[in-house]
Amino acid sequence: MIMERVDKLISSQGKYTRSEVKKLIREGRVTVDGKTVTRPETKADADSQVITVDGEILGYKKHLYIMLNKPKGVISASRDGKETTVVDLVPAALQRNGLFPAGRLDGDTTGFVLITDDGDFAHRILSPKNHIQKTYHAELAEEITEETIAAFRNGVELSDGTLCLEAELRSLGGRQAEIKICEGKYHQVKRMFAALGNKVLALKRTAMGNLPLDESLAPGECRELTREELAQIEGK
Repeated sequence: MIMERVDKLISSQGKYTRSEVKKLIREGRVTVDGKTVTRPETKADADSQVITVDGEILGYKKHLYIMLNKPKGVISASRDGKETTVVDLVPAALQRNGLFPAGRLDGDTTGFVLITDDGDFAHRILSPKNHIQKTYHAELAEEITEETIAAFRNGVELSDGTLCLEAELRSLGGRQAEIKICEGKYHQVKRMFAALGNKVLALKRTAMGNLPLDESLAPGECRELTREELAQIEGK
């Protein structure tokens, strides 16, 4: 049992600020296991006790995990003074403090972005040592050669001397390709192809780990992930 302040538990869910929750408590509108809470510092366990606000049960979730189909022109950041961010696209019902994109896509790259407030989970899925692959679909300026496929398999050296880890490259016919990498260097996929004399014209992330992008999500749309889907990302 983990006991935390009631005002903190309620405000963490995003619907109310901490000051709004304190006002609700003063007005007698918050209960824990049927008993009216009179002090914000009252402790409760959200996993084993029933907390209500105005008679509505608090559906407490410690963390949120959201799949977004990122459109072009949106930046992978929590906030920006000028540009629209991926967090800006999250609807009010899923908004809460601390949301951030777990891994970044370039402004003109589309597809699967995971948005969460769970730093430990983000670190696990992004750390190259855990070998969780991110899958991309690329449209290229030139057709793929066997030499390029072999170079990806052996680890591409970028123009600045940086050596990338081994990656999978598969031709999908013509100038289309599928790429799987387990790291996330700046502009990595584009720079890998550039180092080998090719150019990426369009790039889309189609999967994280074993979880594919939900193609029913239109660009800019998102939804919450299930526990089973989270396990797919980590390959469990």
